[in-house]
Amino acid sequence: MATLPRILIVDDSKVVRTSLAQHMRDHYEVREEADGEAAWQTLVLDQSIRAVVSDIQMPKMNGYQLLERLRSSRLRRLQQMPCILVTGEETEEERGKARGLGASDFLTKSSGASEVLARLGNLLALQQAQESLDSGREQMVQNPATGLFTRRYLELQVAQALSHSARHGMDVSMMVLGFDGYDRLCEKLGPEMAEEVGNRFARMLAGKVRQEDSLGHVAAGQFAVVSPGTAANFCACFAERVRQAVEVARLSVHGEALALTVSIGLASVPVDVVSSAGALLELATQRMQQAMAAGGNRVEAGGVLPATRPISLPHALELLRANRPAPVVPHLDALLGQLLPMLVLIDKELDLTLPIGEIERYLGERNSKNQ
Repeated sequence: MATLPRILIVDDSKVVRTSLAQHMRDHYEVREEADGEAAWQTLVLDQSIRAVVSDIQMPKMNGYQLLERLRSSRLRRLQQMPCILVTGEETEEERGKARGLGASDFLTKSSGASEVLARLGNLLALQQAQESLDSGREQMVQNPATGLFTRRYLELQVAQALSHSARHGMDVSMMVLGFDGYDRLCEKLGPEMAEEVGNRFARMLAGKVRQEDSLGHVAAGQFAVVSPGTAANFCACFAERVRQAVEVARLSVHGEALALTVSIGLASVPVDVVSSAGALLELATQRMQQAMAAGGNRVEAGGVLPATRPISLPHALELLRANRPAPVVPHLDALLGQLLPMLVLIDKELDLTLPIGEIERYLGERNSKNQ
């Protein structure tokens, strides 16, 4: 037998509560309270209550005060809960006050039981329709497994950014990232664990994108980032940093270390001429697939070169620990300049007689050449 919706009746008159409850029991599970304060405590604690039918004139907390507390609650279910106020004698002033405080409906005690049931049924049906609408909207916007934006929502974001770009000449960049060999990863770990690995990656990526960027899940093992206002070369630079971060990451599943890499496709306006948001996403996806076909673990940006960006000392150390010295070599002069104060302190405190003077002369000569 299906569970009946639970309704709270609030009235300081036991006779009124009993009468209403008798008429409602075939349609609803009824709970009763004698004043607004007790009703408030019940509503906070009992999450199964779907609607309130409350008298206005009551001790401790009247119906208006209860309604005001509901609508100002931080709990969304209480903010939106259907609430019918019942008065002994209806006046236009009372009706206006009830409407202003957010009452769902307003009845007099002379209204018949069939009228109360009809109004209550309509309100609950409306609430259920709104909940279904909200749920559908959330599913359109967010992937239920990852909480990230869906492909459809990303396309809407891109369309909006392209429209703004056309009016103001703003760059719009998009990159699509995919795990290399994701099918093999699913075979090795199982689809659920492979998806969890992807979710971990998504959480890492979410911490690196800007607030104005949109991160979404577009396919199994594939994610996309929309970056309004970001030029292609800077987006390519970010894509390369993401690729390197995945390559040197130490991820283990069931105690076994996983060596993961990603391929990234980049598309950008106005560098790339596209006719729609879907076309920009498709172009970025094609370039990701090209990167995978070329061996993976690379960025394909349609010929766009990453903006020059100095490497940080922690990142350099990560690369060396991963036995990847090649990306570090072009930045050795800058890294040596960062390390010099530390080397001076080490030389002084540990008495190692390091060639500090030679290092300083070398850096001075390099800086002079670069000026």
